[in-house]
Amino acid sequence: MDLEYSFVIPVFNRPGEVRELLQSMSRLQFSKPFEVVIVEDGSSIRAKEVISAFEDKLQISYYFKENSGPGNSRNFGMQKAKGNYFLILDSDVLLPEDYLQQVDDYLQHNYLDCFGGPDASHPSFSKTQKAIDYTMTSFLTTGGIRGKKASVGDFQPRSFNMGISKEAFEASGGFGKIHPGEDPDLSLRLKAQGFKLGLISEAVVFHKRRIDWGKFYTQVRKFGLVRPILNSWHPGSAKITYWFPSVFSLGFLLAILLLRFGFWGLFDLYILYFVIIGIDAGIKNKSLKIGFLAIYATLVQFFGYGYGFLVSVWEIQILKKDPEQEFPKLFFK
Repeated sequence: MDLEYSFVIPVFNRPGEVRELLQSMSRLQFSKPFEVVIVEDGSSIRAKEVISAFEDKLQISYYFKENSGPGNSRNFGMQKAKGNYFLILDSDVLLPEDYLQQVDDYLQHNYLDCFGGPDASHPSFSKTQKAIDYTMTSFLTTGGIRGKKASVGDFQPRSFNMGISKEAFEASGGFGKIHPGEDPDLSLRLKAQGFKLGLISEAVVFHKRRIDWGKFYTQVRKFGLVRPILNSWHPGSAKITYWFPSVFSLGFLLAILLLRFGFWGLFDLYILYFVIIGIDAGIKNKSLKIGFLAIYATLVQFFGYGYGFLVSVWEIQILKKDPEQEFPKLFFK
């Protein structure tokens, strides 16, 4: 199969991240040519000079447009791209040298119209980044369900590491204007149209994620707000597991309340869970501090997502309010 790859990367005020990403791309071990399309999404701090330094190493196309969100910027980039298979990345990732070879090897033998790949922590990341990465990817938290082979049959690719054929992009119209949530929305629409989706577990990227706790909380809260909206748009896509962070958070608050009445049983179960999280994260990262930070990151993730999810269920699914009017910050015009 003759696949011609175009990387498509939206950028917003992240020239430093772009430099590191392009450095990793320049080290890719792949025999065929590939294209890199950078779409500057109305940035006030532009990455043009950084990109110019790599023009002799990579086939790069650079575009600047007014700010309209990452989904629309990806669509813009795919419209401009010359390849027939688009590889969508966030600007805050790094690629292993064999990334593109792993993708190509898989697609040549098990073609997918749209795929997603897992993410991991790079040794150079900070302790906070590694703790957040653990929480977002570990099987012991909600993150593990996205990057495991057991979930391949119902896998929803994420746009920090996603591939989509030109045919699938043109048939679906690409990403919608909701953000976050534009990637599972696209995945569900593609599946409904009969396209084949799946996980390429070997196509790993190193994903920096948020390094500020406040921003991380805002991010996961938005994830929680978005999920009931997607469930209302795509009947049949809801899963009981989406309720887990909310139930976990309410249970933790109940456990604290019960302490006032001398009942420690429920609270002890939570302490045991946190101890397991801390030990597992500490061993995997060879750092006691990362173990403690992972416990905090888990609390932030569960409470942020769980709160957002409950608010959205109440407003969207019970009160039947319009998502764009109720949560305008989740939508780009």
